[in-house]
Amino acid sequence: MADNKERKGNWRNRLRVKYRLVIMNEETFKERASLLLTPMNVIVLGGSLAIFLVVAVTYIIAFTPLKEYIPGYSDSDLRMQVYHNTLRTDSLEKELAMKDLYLQNINLIISGGVPDQQTQEPDTTKDYEGIEFTNSQEDSAMRAMVEQEERYNIQNLQLGVQASVESNIRSLFFFAPIKGDVTAGFDSRERHYAVDVVAKENEPIKATLDGTVILSTWTYEAGNVIGIQHSSNLTSFYKHCSALLKKTGESVKAGEVIGIVGNSGELSTGPHLHFELWFSGRPVNPQDYIVF
Repeated sequence: MADNKERKGNWRNRLRVKYRLVIMNEETFKERASLLLTPMNVIVLGGSLAIFLVVAVTYIIAFTPLKEYIPGYSDSDLRMQVYHNTLRTDSLEKELAMKDLYLQNINLIISGGVPDQQTQEPDTTKDYEGIEFTNSQEDSAMRAMVEQEERYNIQNLQLGVQASVESNIRSLFFFAPIKGDVTAGFDSRERHYAVDVVAKENEPIKATLDGTVILSTWTYEAGNVIGIQHSSNLTSFYKHCSALLKKTGESVKAGEVIGIVGNSGELSTGPHLHFELWFSGRPVNPQDYIVF
């Protein structure tokens, strides 16, 4: 025990022994400078210098362009370019997916099937405005025969019931999809079967009644479109959305947010909502039932 204590005491004493570091002229042996040191001071000074060098090198690597010369690090501009290229690639993949879906729907229609989603791809090589539809004699005769055969069809007998149901539409409480200024009203002569309501961009669009989403897709002319089937043979459509928040088959409640106001589609000239309301397959004026 005594030997251990003596050894520890000797070790501590050695660290505290003072030494003088002298700088002398080699020719004249004249003292130029001197420094009093101990082993403890040398250890502390060396450790502090090592810590300083580690901190300085870390700072230079982390906050200066020198890090780009270290293997494993890349240029910030190159990373941004890779990021933008990734976004462009994702957009191209979506465009190709829509084109593939469009072709699949065309093949289904040609083969007599029913497409899962409706997409529109206009044919700019043809002029559809000048087409005139006229009834031939054979067509008129066939229409008369079909009307005679369907005279006592149960569906026709229910037309009177549907008229009474239409009168009850006014008793429903319609929730305004958005609040804004109506810039274009319902006009059947101009084939504008909707109201256009201007609102702030990114304004939430809400369901006008309880129902089930029957359509949630993108079209060339109307952009992002969502359609909801309600009770009493009512259907509502919301077009030119910037984003759709509901998918086909989901149930929604009146006033629930289903999309965001936007400017998507070729027929849109600014952020607004194109809102349509249909009853039994016929368009009705939404302003007769809803205050925007």
